[in-house]
Amino acid sequence: MNRMEQLEEIRSLSETQPVVIFKHSTRCSISSSALDRLERHAAKAERADFAAYFLDLIAFRPISNAIADQFGVEHQSPQVLLIKNGKCLYNNSHMGISFQELQEEMKSVSM
Repeated sequence: MNRMEQLEEIRSLSETQPVVIFKHSTRCSISSSALDRLERHAAKAERADFAAYFLDLIAFRPISNAIADQFGVEHQSPQVLLIKNGKCLYNNSHMGISFQELQEEMKSVSM
């Protein structure tokens, strides 16, 4: 993500499929580790029934702040959010970020 307008795109897209936002700090080793874990597990997943957005929150901090405001979540770094029907239904941060847990949450919102 690099444009504020993408927040409206995410809201709209989330009406038809889950949307995952990963907020990444390029200055944080925990964030790099969480991103690596997500990417490795996502690559092994059988299929992706979601749209994914990556936000470099150091470069685009105003967008990160807008995400917190619009989706009613406390800003964290790193942070993963699951958006469905225009609402954040799940978020986690730091070492709590798990692709398996994220998949389970996506299954529950897709039903």
